[in-house]
Amino acid sequence: MTRHHPIRHTWACGDCGMDWPCQTRRGELLMEHRRARVSLALYLAAQLVEATQDLIHVPAGRLHYRFLGWMR
Repeated sequence: MTRHHPIRHTWACGDCGMDWPCQTRRGELLMEHRRARVSLALYLAAQLVEATQDLIHVPAGRLHYRFLGWMR
């Protein structure tokens, strides 16, 4: 079980304090969804939608890369 969950409203990692999903969580997510990349993309897209409500000061392109762009 991971400790790298997002802290709502700041979207920082609850374990390491980096922007969520942090490098550790990204690796965990890839392993957990290694045969279900579409499911991972849908999960992260839902997280992105929630984060945009809290992180209105962060440019949309930056949030997109942070939540989805790294999966390529």
